[in-house]
Amino acid sequence: MREPLPGIRQHRAVAAVTVLADRFGRVATDLRVSLTDRCNLRCTYCMPAEGLAWMPQPQQLTDAEVSRLVRIAVEDLGVTEVRFTGGEPLIRRGLVGIVTEAARLNPRPRLSVTTNGIGLDRIAVPLRDAGLDRVNVSLDTLDPARFHTLTRRDRHADVLTGLEAAVAAGLTPVKINTVLMRGVNDDEAPALLQFALDHGYQLRFIEQMPLDAQHQWDRHEMITAQEILAALEPFGLQPDDVSRGTAPAETWLVPGHVDAAGEPARVGVIASVTRPFCGDCDRTRLTADGQIRNCLFATDESDLRKLLRDNASDAEIAAAWRVAMWGKRAGHGIDDPSFLQPARPMSAIGG
Repeated sequence: MREPLPGIRQHRAVAAVTVLADRFGRVATDLRVSLTDRCNLRCTYCMPAEGLAWMPQPQQLTDAEVSRLVRIAVEDLGVTEVRFTGGEPLIRRGLVGIVTEAARLNPRPRLSVTTNGIGLDRIAVPLRDAGLDRVNVSLDTLDPARFHTLTRRDRHADVLTGLEAAVAAGLTPVKINTVLMRGVNDDEAPALLQFALDHGYQLRFIEQMPLDAQHQWDRHEMITAQEILAALEPFGLQPDDVSRGTAPAETWLVPGHVDAAGEPARVGVIASVTRPFCGDCDRTRLTADGQIRNCLFATDESDLRKLLRDNASDAEIAAAWRVAMWGKRAGHGIDDPSFLQPARPMSAIGG
């Protein structure tokens, strides 16, 4: 990686480019937009049973403000992919309208949603018609009773119905995100992969990260990528020749299987902790209250909401966004003894 530019040269470099570049040569082209910190589940690894104090409505960006920032990111800063997240984005009433506005941009970005799948059966077709390209659905277990234990809600059947509705609406490839937890659902890796293969879904296992509201994450209790792959050995996984690029998931081919599009079936592992991919990160994050986070694990933020509400121009907002990304660190630093977990939990940052 390149060393940071010294002193004044940093500011000149920021002003000289229109993309979201940082000091290490990375360029952010993937925007994650959190539309709300609210959620209709209470997953044990995310928040306490009683939930969290939700963001006051006046602090949350309006639909028009979200759409304006997405437009600036795409038209002025080179973003090519936008993913809407939460909390749970499907409970944002203006979601379809926000997607509609994003799909009208030129150049048109690729548009996706990460969701728990609850209510997706009702909104999958409107989202497709609005211009959404695909969805990621979180599913950590195939056992309804275990789902209830994990999420503190009896909505397992609704998630499965949402997955089916996404396929029927053409929001493909439909990807499943799964977090394995020791002594909870770590025995389900083979069954979850078989379920995905049988239905044409693309499965992604995600190492549990230190982003829980309770700050109880323990690295020694985390299921690692190595353990996940060991559990999948009966499938005879083969290396994937397709370049990973800036994607967070390492993928493997599953011999003898194809996905819903007739392509070779793949399974992925997002090993943010044990196999960090910070050097290739291309993401920038916008919280529901208009803060820019240049890293999932950042401990500081840059306020675009104030600029919006102070009638700043597009050029001023874009410049502030570039400065925010210029300060991105080389890596998340989880292995550093000085690492501090972000004050915001995952539900308030977005996936």
